Amino acid sequence: GKHRVVIPCLGHFKEEYEKVSKLYMNNKIRTTKYTLLNFLPRNLFEQFHRVANLYFLFLVVLNWIPLVEAFQKEITMLPLVAVLTIIAVKDGLEDYSKYKMDKQINNLLTKVYSR
Repeated sequence: GKHRVVIPCLGHFKEEYEKVSKLYMNNKIRTTKYTLLNFLPRNLFEQFHRVANLYFLFLVVLNWIPLVEAFQKEITMLPLVAVLTIIAVKDGLEDYSKYKMDKQINNLLTKVYSR
């Protein structure tokens, strides 16, 4: 019939465990959306899917054209930069709390049922 091999991650079995464990996916829970490397590009990508942010970006770009310039270039960018920064900080804090919760859940002791 069916059988399984269980190798403890202890002492002299550690090398064998590392060889065998590379063949299988782990069962860690990961609910976070970002990593440190993809936070900024992915967050900006998601924020510019909102119509309001695209509108403010359009105004900033339009203000850089000398014939259309209504305000100083830097002043036009302030609302957009402020909104993007606030939302990025909020998303980062939410994702960090998800990371801490995932870490807590992944480190819980579990019981394995075996007939």
